[in-house]
Amino acid sequence: MTDLAKDLPKSDRYAVPFMIGASAFVAGTSLIAKALGLDTVDANGLHPFQVSAGRFVFAFAALILFLTLMPKSRPTLRGARWDWHLMRSLCGWLGVSAMFAAVAKMPVAEATAISFLSPLMTMGLAVLMLGERMGLRKYIAVTFALGGALMILKPGTDAFQTAGLFALASAAFLGLEAIFIKRLSDSEPALRVLLFNNTIGAIVSLVVASTVWAWPTPDQWFLLMALGVVMLTAQSMFIQAMKRGDASFVIPALYSVLAFAALYDFLFYSVMPGLTGFLGATLILSGALVLARQRNSQG
Repeated sequence: MTDLAKDLPKSDRYAVPFMIGASAFVAGTSLIAKALGLDTVDANGLHPFQVSAGRFVFAFAALILFLTLMPKSRPTLRGARWDWHLMRSLCGWLGVSAMFAAVAKMPVAEATAISFLSPLMTMGLAVLMLGERMGLRKYIAVTFALGGALMILKPGTDAFQTAGLFALASAAFLGLEAIFIKRLSDSEPALRVLLFNNTIGAIVSLVVASTVWAWPTPDQWFLLMALGVVMLTAQSMFIQAMKRGDASFVIPALYSVLAFAALYDFLFYSVMPGLTGFLGATLILSGALVLARQRNSQG
């Protein structure tokens, strides 16, 4: 292992650890959202729109605090693609809200596995919006991943998980968000992307959350603040990973979020994945890895 690290470019030695760290925090946001959505924190669970508002508002507050303490890091607003930022943020808000609704009603690991369909959604949207082509390996990836999703959702049976539809919707919205991120990454600095995303997300989520508002308990306020800080940390570590290594090198490490989600499920809710859930997650992960391998071979 040490010899392998020596062979890597210096920037790449830290790229994968940053991505694994981001994965741990991403899974942590789902765990916190699940706690907020359940009737276990001194009172009734909060609505997913209110949970996503906490995610964006407190992430925005943490980011503003950072920029206040580090004035040299403040991004300029000149030349910003407002339309792309707006569409990216709306898709991200819808994806996060749908994911929080899913984890409140189903195991975090299974909801996370279904969310891994988002790269495949991005691939399909790239064909329609960016003119990219579908090859045999991409069709194989789609077949694996959709088969895995069907195993988890169990449509047509008494065990059908309706909450999984929210996870599917989350994958679709996050897949569309990735299209806009791909366009923004060519011209926008990372801190400006973070600032715009969390500012727009905070405004939109607060307006929508006001229609379903229930006053949180002190414990829920604490978890909402933790949710925002943990999400901002995950975003920052993800950006650092992408800056320090090629996407084809670091993105596969992002799939470790599924292992963290399963671990958190077991530690905090004593939930062990069933055989069909495990096999379904394996198929989805296989499809995602096939897609990542395709990108790597093209690079």
